[in-house]
Amino acid sequence: MTTVNIHEAKTNLSRLLADVERGGEVTIARAGKPVARLVPVVDKPRRRFGSMKHVMKCPPDEVFAPMSDEELKEWGLL
Repeated sequence: MTTVNIHEAKTNLSRLLADVERGGEVTIARAGKPVARLVPVVDKPRRRFGSMKHVMKCPPDEVFAPMSDEELKEWGLL
């Protein structure tokens, strides 16, 4: 991780951004005290409704069935 002062960051912003694009991190400091950090943006894939349907099976008759007395006791509801 590279640390630069504000003046150097303003002067060399393009170079610093190129470093960050390659996976580096840059800390920007004022009078030696860190005030900001440049890090790469990580694009997360958006979660879509139903994307786990091939992994998890939840039959409606089991999901909406009433809990047994034993299950209610385990949940502390009895």
